[in-house]
Amino acid sequence: MDSLITAAARALATGDPLGALKRIALRDDPPALALRGIAMAQLGDLIRAKALLRRAARGFGPKEPLARARCVVAEAEVALAARELKWSAKSLEAARTALEEHGDRANAAQARYLEVRRLVLIGRLDEADRILTALDPGKLSPSLQVVHQLAIAGIATRRLRIRVARDALAAARRAARRAGIPALTAEVESAARVLTAPAARVSGDGKDRLLLLEDVEALNTSGALIVDACRFVVRDATTAVSLTRRPVLFALARALGEAWPLDVSRETLVARAFRGKRADESYRARLRVELGRLRRELRRLARVSATQRGFALTPRAAIEVVVLAPPMDDANAAVLGCLTDGESWSSSALALALGTGQRTIQRSLEALAADGKVQAFGRGRTRRWVTGPPPGFTTTLLLPAPIS
Repeated sequence: MDSLITAAARALATGDPLGALKRIALRDDPPALALRGIAMAQLGDLIRAKALLRRAARGFGPKEPLARARCVVAEAEVALAARELKWSAKSLEAARTALEEHGDRANAAQARYLEVRRLVLIGRLDEADRILTALDPGKLSPSLQVVHQLAIAGIATRRLRIRVARDALAAARRAARRAGIPALTAEVESAARVLTAPAARVSGDGKDRLLLLEDVEALNTSGALIVDACRFVVRDATTAVSLTRRPVLFALARALGEAWPLDVSRETLVARAFRGKRADESYRARLRVELGRLRRELRRLARVSATQRGFALTPRAAIEVVVLAPPMDDANAAVLGCLTDGESWSSSALALALGTGQRTIQRSLEALAADGKVQAFGRGRTRRWVTGPPPGFTTTLLLPAPIS
């Protein structure tokens, strides 16, 4: 590499994209295009960054597999930042293999961490953990050690293992100081704020009480039967029943949980489960069918029994029933929670992360946009949705993945 390329690469390694562009902004050879793409990514112009990296990869050609593999990894990182979560895992794996064969262990590790971060975003925590366990951060640069510790913290946070998350964030802070890159330090502090902001709420005595993540963790081991409206799960300390794909059943479970230890009238249950419909005889019959299904689903956790007025929920072993809800009282809280990470998301990425249909996500986004809570830019496949984080609330993205 010539001196300008070397100097630009060093500038990018220290988080100085403007310094890199001063040296290579007018050059169109493949190494300069690749570095320009990375610089534009650091400056936030992800669309331009992707185009430059693809031009660079084409320019290197098949006789320069190492350079092309580095471009593939850089493009995958840009895609992750743009929340394009459907990029080809096979291409990234082939690039990682090529990097390892040519002795570029740092970029090979970066490829691994990109896959880990993607898996965490879409809730596949066990796969992410397996990859992470196989990596040795002691042999990595301080900047990659930050990425490693942030990945540990992300998995631990979603599993509600808060002490593990705190320890990982402390290690990430130390590594960020050694790296001396302001952007990494800011990323660590942003991740740490999740632990000190309300993550959920519970209702009692007619009042809502906000919970931090450590409070949610304590609640999970308190012996209570939890109707979790963040993950659409009913669980106690040993058993969890997912109702993610059974919205009517979960609506009934939540209504019964909120009324515990009292019962709920049939009229109220019909309105909650069937979107405000009047409780005529046909809906009463349907209610009996759905409650029978709910009774079967929850048979290991609780009894659903009929009363003179309606129905009541009685836990089998738990000492109380608690309804855990998102901190934001919004029907589209899960979508809004994803967007509050400060990144721009496509509807397809949101659907993948939340495990639901893209059309469902689009309806939620349209409703949020009508309320002025989110905004879109771009058209067609390049359309992205953004919002600012609500003051004082952590993202609810930390709650969709199942606790294990």
